[in-house]
Order: sequence, then C-alpha cells, then structure tokens
Amino acid sequence: MPPAMTSPVLQFPAELLLRAQDVRVAFFDVDGVLTDGGLYISESGETLKRFHTLDGHGLKLLQRAGITPAVITGRDSLPLRVRLKALGVEHAVFGTEDKRPAAEQILASLGCNWSQAAAMGDDWPDLPVLRRSALACAPANAQAEVRHAAHFVTQARGGDGAARELCDLLLVATGRYAALLADYTA
Repeated sequence: MPPAMTSPVLQFPAELLLRAQDVRVAFFDVDGVLTDGGLYISESGETLKRFHTLDGHGLKLLQRAGITPAVITGRDSLPLRVRLKALGVEHAVFGTEDKRPAAEQILASLGCNWSQAAAMGDDWPDLPVLRRSALACAPANAQAEVRHAAHFVTQARGGDGAARELCDLLLVATGRYAALLADYTA
C-alpha cells in the first residue's frame, strides 16, 4: 500500500511562485500548447485535433481555484469549441493572429490587468501576450524565441501535459493546490 499523502510533492523555484501568486487569468494558445500542434485532416477536409486529459483537468482545477482560463487561438474549429465548452472555458477568442488586443479585451472584461495574467504559447504570434504577462510559459517544444521569452519552460511537450504543468504551478503559487489535492486523496 502506498504511503498516505500529507503534502504536495510539487516544488517550484521561489521566483516563479512570486511571479504567479497574484495571477487571476491564464491565457492559453491551442495548437502546440493544448494540442501537439499536429493537424489531422480527414478525407472530407475536416481538421481534427488531439487534446490531453491532463491539460483539461488542469483547466478545470484552475476554475475551481478562482483562476480564469482563457484561450486565444489563430484557428477556429468545431472540435475546439466542443472541447472548450466541455471544460467550461467561457473566455475564448478564435481565428486571430493579433493576440494582444484579444487578451486586453478579456482582461478588461474580468477587471484584471497584465500583472494578474499568466500566458502559455509556443510560437511568435504568442509573444505579445507572453511579454506582457506577469508569468510567461512555454512548452518544452516551443519555438526557440518563445522559450527564451518564457519565465517557465515545462518539461512536457505541447499537447502532452504542458498546460497542466502551468496549472499546477499557479495552484501551488496561490496556495490552492494542497486543498484541491486533498479532495482526491481523502
């Protein structure tokens, strides 16, 4: 029988925790962050994407902790909209390469500012949001300039649990991780 959990096993550097402690909204790109970046095209021309359940559960945990997940993506598709609806993600902007104004609109609607934002992206269109956010994150396989701009580069690749790593960091930094974990270990 495994030992009972008494505290979270995750640990992050103090400077990351300080950057993340006031975050109230977390922006996520889709292709290359919430998916592996691959596009699967069916014979009928339909685009299919693969989402990881670890990332989905992380977005749900953020919401339970009072942190708003938001999606800003250059693409739009019915499968993406279905997935976000299933996860309860209410703030999303689809089909835009100019992500900064979209993020500013979401921040304004939530009464937040950049010092309360985290962002995760993997390519150049994400840089304007990453550079303004209090906490900038990139998946392990993000483009080099994006990894360089990030305060935190995940161990996981995009679409393979990278978004969950950011969610866990935010939950630890805001002091909500242990209580949420306790709900599952009782």
